[in-house]
Amino acid sequence: MRQVAGSVAVVTTVGQAGRYGATVTAFCSVSADPPTVLVCLRSGSRIAEAVQVNEIFTLNVLPEDADLIARTFAGEFDGLHEDRFAGVTLVEQESLAPAIAGTLSLACRMVRSERHESHAVLFGAVAAIGHRPLPPLAYHDGGYRGLRVVPQTPAPILRPTPSPRTE
Repeated sequence: MRQVAGSVAVVTTVGQAGRYGATVTAFCSVSADPPTVLVCLRSGSRIAEAVQVNEIFTLNVLPEDADLIARTFAGEFDGLHEDRFAGVTLVEQESLAPAIAGTLSLACRMVRSERHESHAVLFGAVAAIGHRPLPPLAYHDGGYRGLRVVPQTPAPILRPTPSPRTE
């Protein structure tokens, strides 16, 4: 799976089980009507358990200039800081999990949870959206990357092939 590029997001949650955040690449849109997303979190992790108790999460899709936030919520600096949220600007949302400022945020109410092997698959109904029109941060082959626009290759000009005559 290291060869499959994916957008990078931070899942945040807050509530009875506490405030947590974690970097993920396993998420996607499920439907547009009603707007629903899913995110996969390692079963038994603090974030997976907290989201299931809190029943809310925000999927914060990071812009390409936010690799430090991705690394922070992936736990790279846990030995240096007790709180992953320290220094991160949050946008509080009433009865929803906080959004990280400057991200494309999808604040969700959990509608379903399933366990599949080592992961919890959490479905969320999107209740609020925050948008920052910047290219997303990507993760590929063990590293964070930006995207680039690929010029379109012109369509080939096809000429009709004469069909053989039959008489």
